[in-house]
Amino acid sequence: MRTLALDVTRLVGRALKGRIPTGIDRVGIAYVRHMRDRARALLRIGSMPAMATRESSDRLFAQLLEAPAESARGRWKLVEAALRLVPELAPARGALLLHTGHGGLERPDFLGRWQRSGGRAVTFVHDLIPLTHPEYARHGEREKHAARMHAVLTQSAAIIVNSDATRRELEGYATRVGHTAPRTVVAHLGTATLPAPSHERPIAGPYFVVVGTIEGRKNHLLLLQLWRRIVERGGKNLPKLVIIGQRGWECESVVDMLDRCEALRGVVIEKPGASDADLATYMHHAQALLFPSFVEGYGLPLVEALAAGVPVVASTLSVFRELAGDLPAYVDPLDGPGWLARIDALSSPLAARKSGSLQGFHAPTWANHFATVDALLESLS
Repeated sequence: MRTLALDVTRLVGRALKGRIPTGIDRVGIAYVRHMRDRARALLRIGSMPAMATRESSDRLFAQLLEAPAESARGRWKLVEAALRLVPELAPARGALLLHTGHGGLERPDFLGRWQRSGGRAVTFVHDLIPLTHPEYARHGEREKHAARMHAVLTQSAAIIVNSDATRRELEGYATRVGHTAPRTVVAHLGTATLPAPSHERPIAGPYFVVVGTIEGRKNHLLLLQLWRRIVERGGKNLPKLVIIGQRGWECESVVDMLDRCEALRGVVIEKPGASDADLATYMHHAQALLFPSFVEGYGLPLVEALAAGVPVVASTLSVFRELAGDLPAYVDPLDGPGWLARIDALSSPLAARKSGSLQGFHAPTWANHFATVDALLESLS
């Protein structure tokens, strides 16, 4: 049985900076939780993969699972664990690497070093958005992601993807660049068990939620323009919009509206640092979750909302239909009047729960996800 090495470089780096976990981070934490008793921690030092001892790995995994980003004390405990680990790091020999984030794969020699040491690598591809929709990525991300996918396609023993939609994107890209994708398995992400929501409504009147980092592909600008129209129309008991997510990159138009549009003041509410308990409460009492993205690799908020019995209005994306079938109301992300009509129809305090049955939804589980992953790893050991 090969030693299993779990790359936690991204998780450590973001936790030390106090960053709130994103979707990729949440996946990484789920892997730490599942693999902690049989894996050893791996950190990347430049292109050099280095593995910790069993004891140091246990210590570091424990600190990562304590959500260190939530407190200065937690971050210091993680710093302490990481510093104690550094002198013990050593190159791995013949291990099976499990890499659950995209970071570091763009370095030309990272997986190459791993292969030359006799090891094999299993990589997780979350999406190909910087390649298929580079206009929504940071400057330079397209080239970086192309380097990552080259490494994934040419140096991985196997690939894990989060959806069949991502698998099709990856295989199509591989064909276009003259490669054949190695063995690829689809494992839908598990649905987080959110804390019990408070019975007390956070907002007295009707409101909708949108969840995710504020960035161009999430299409927040459409919702803000619609809410301005709702305010201008007037009327009683106007619905509010709650944005749960941090401000991201290249979203200047959205930020300008949030900061400078007087019509939206007090009607659109930002919650950038919402806890899981806050998220559960806001989602539970909302008329619906709105998910107007132009492109997604998965869609955790959609799955979490449906699992909580909350109606969803979502873009007409194939990955959303893969995850949720016909349960959401689907609207093209460019169809402003269509979105406004759905919002109007759901704005009545009684309308949302009468909008359709969610009884047929079965949320993906981490147990099923890891059954697929464990079988893959077993076949490679």
